[in-house]
Amino acid sequence: MPRFLRSLSFGLALVVLALSAVIYSLTWHPAQREPAASHCAAPAPALRAGQALKVMTWNLQYLAGKGYLFWNDLADGSGPDERPTPADLAHTLDEAARVLRDERPDLVLLQELHDGAKASDYQDQLALLEERLADLYPCTAQAFYWKSAFVPHPRILGSVGMKLAVLSRYRIDSAERLQLPLAHGDPLARQFGLKRALLVARLPIAGGGSLAVLDTHLDAPLPGDDTLPRQLAKSLEALGELDAAGTPWIFGGDLAAAPPGQAERLAAILGGTASDALAPLYGRYPMIPALEEADGAEQARWLTHFPNDPRVSAPDRTSDYLFHSPGLTRLDAQVRQRDTLRISTHLPLSARLLLPAAHP
Repeated sequence: MPRFLRSLSFGLALVVLALSAVIYSLTWHPAQREPAASHCAAPAPALRAGQALKVMTWNLQYLAGKGYLFWNDLADGSGPDERPTPADLAHTLDEAARVLRDERPDLVLLQELHDGAKASDYQDQLALLEERLADLYPCTAQAFYWKSAFVPHPRILGSVGMKLAVLSRYRIDSAERLQLPLAHGDPLARQFGLKRALLVARLPIAGGGSLAVLDTHLDAPLPGDDTLPRQLAKSLEALGELDAAGTPWIFGGDLAAAPPGQAERLAAILGGTASDALAPLYGRYPMIPALEEADGAEQARWLTHFPNDPRVSAPDRTSDYLFHSPGLTRLDAQVRQRDTLRISTHLPLSARLLLPAAHP
């Protein structure tokens, strides 16, 4: 090889190495399984076998409120808005705290909380909620599922940080983060993209044993894409491990998929292909809402998602769920719709569950 070409090749290799080092330093590389942050700011009781427990799941859409059409709300990335105003962030925080204080669930599973993101003024939104609800929820667990010091997308051009969180009236002994399969894409884009996960919090039960609480936010189903099925398979693997250990569990969050019936209706109205993506989960474990509720005569009561989409004028689908191990008993459940339509693109789903009784 001529000296000129050798020099050029060497120079290009150095550029590639330098660029790779920069990208690696800007992005986040979590382990497949690692401890997650958890703490109790004040003494908190242990759960009791056989007690009733009120659980809520709510995607808070980084406290942006419902007055926007964000760039990524449309499939082609053409939405006009890039960030909420500081006034809207403050108002939505107050509204979310109001609803949580009024509902007073024992456990709250939250998704899409920003921490260190340019688009929300670098707020730690979990810390802001903790300040307002410290008397109700002394214990928290948290895990990132999007984190980068800088994302070079033209509509971001700054830092991102997004978390799952569990708020609890009861003691959390430990938590861990389980990595879920990543969405397909070119290797460079994957470095800067979301790294969806399960946040698993362990709450001790007086007399022995614990309750596992799993919080997540999955990828939406897309035609020809197997990301959601792979994420559900990994989630089922984690639930199977808990079953094998005899550990009762609650699994919930934004699973990003509508149930059968709803999926067909949405495909007919909005286009796309219907998918029964959640069948592996509800075919094995109790789901809230149950299939007959989510696609029954009172389906409207169970709609949890109000997309930022000009074609949609009201909640039009269920995408937020609670599942539980068979040893728990459902007492009641509801979606709070009456005063939450402007707080987030998602509505809070709550359920009262009875923990298994102690063995004699």
